[in-house]
Amino acid sequence: MTIDRVMLLIDADNISVDVMEQAVKLLLNQHGALHVRRAYCTAESAVKHQAIFKHLGIKPMVNLAAGKNSTDIALAVDAVDLVLAERPDVVVIASSDSDFAPLVHRLREKGCVVRGIGQQGKVGDETQGVYDDFTVLEHRKGESEGASTTKPARKAPTRKTAAKATTATKKTAAAKKTPTARKTAAQPEAEAEAKPARKTRSRKKTEAPTEAPVAAPAELVEAAAPAAAPAPEPVAGLSAVLACLPELSAGQAIALNVAVQRLREARLLGRNSSSLRFFAQFGDRFELGPIDKPTRVRFRG
Repeated sequence: MTIDRVMLLIDADNISVDVMEQAVKLLLNQHGALHVRRAYCTAESAVKHQAIFKHLGIKPMVNLAAGKNSTDIALAVDAVDLVLAERPDVVVIASSDSDFAPLVHRLREKGCVVRGIGQQGKVGDETQGVYDDFTVLEHRKGESEGASTTKPARKAPTRKTAAKATTATKKTAAAKKTPTARKTAAQPEAEAEAKPARKTRSRKKTEAPTEAPVAAPAELVEAAAPAAAPAPEPVAGLSAVLACLPELSAGQAIALNVAVQRLREARLLGRNSSSLRFFAQFGDRFELGPIDKPTRVRFRG
């Protein structure tokens, strides 16, 4: 029985780490082996995901971003070289991007079966139709992150809470016993001395409210005063956006996720702000497409 030579090329700037891991496991189950495993990404992504790359046996191919689609071009050039040198039977491209259609056609002409793997919610029907077959994987958010930090945080407070509850119970029990003992051992003279003390306390209570009306109006005024409205988020100017995304001024389209990353690094777009609302504030100066699930942005001028 012969095993197909399988080559996996990952567009790491386009799919999540969770989907990469699912893709490796899926292909190992289907083919039994993965002869080439490469992920094309920026230097920042390579450092950030080095642990998972090492775990999955993926070789990161660092690409210094030099413009539009630089990572996609690096993947395409490497794919052609590897097909000519390694002669694989199956080439798998893990990306939700539709720009790899010319590469798929070229690799198929070289005698390869070209399969695609994409991330749910980011891949369109036109992308899936280009490949010999296409698998859509769902990104499971936060499953591996939440399990490691919850248990240690719960054990310590539980012991402290139990200790505090035990101490409080002992104090309450002691407090209940103390008045009984005092009453039993107290002499009639002590009770007589206690009555004037009680009267003195009651006088203090009656005199105390005379100071309260002085502070009450200030507290009411502060409570009734409306809270200061948060300062509105500054709106980036058109010139600042074009300076951050120079490809748009040249009439080129740019991937929406790349544009959002640059705008956030330049502090023109807030960390939790919507990119669709951001570009909508400029009216029809920017074109986002496709309409149902925008993945690219273009400047209309």
